[in-house]
Amino acid sequence: MSVTIIIIAITVIVSLLAFNNHDIFRRLAFNAYDIKHFKNSYRFLSYALIHADWIHLFINMMVLYSFGRIVEEYYAMLFGVKGILYFILLYVGGTALSVLPSYGKHKDDYSYTAVGASGAVSAVLFASIVFLPLGKIIIFPIPIGIPAIIFGPLFLIYSAYMNKKNVDNVGHDAHFWGAIFGFVFTIVLKPDLIVRLFSILSNIF
Repeated sequence: MSVTIIIIAITVIVSLLAFNNHDIFRRLAFNAYDIKHFKNSYRFLSYALIHADWIHLFINMMVLYSFGRIVEEYYAMLFGVKGILYFILLYVGGTALSVLPSYGKHKDDYSYTAVGASGAVSAVLFASIVFLPLGKIIIFPIPIGIPAIIFGPLFLIYSAYMNKKNVDNVGHDAHFWGAIFGFVFTIVLKPDLIVRLFSILSNIF
């Protein structure tokens, strides 16, 4: 069984439990104030196991299922057994690092909470762009696929813009930094990939 499937299974189970138990939800949610003042550092990771609602859970797990298996396969081809460890580090690193800006911003705001695996999923998605820059990404309701190498910059621009506007309850900054982490982490593991990426792009443009 792949690591992606295991992560999805654990996340779905914990999210379902949290849907029906507010105490579980409260204890696992990312809360920067609790991390700073009560040393609940586990919240840097636990928040990714719970979601706001069914739609939030479904979207994150569908994207993870779609791209996680791809990244796992490429990691396995490049790094062998170590690929499993690197994939886990990709997901866990994306989870923790994507909320560091939120921690700095909200560490004295006891009312701020965040949940969901969006930062980690963004890391996995952008790792896949390194391997398949010409792969098509479909965004509902757009009926045609967008090349990954075009989707990536647009996603980052949109996330930065929406984070600055701050008009909804979506953690756009987590999306942004999770994506950056996933791309950079994969390149650092195998620097030759950036040469391959530029070579593919040069043949297009």
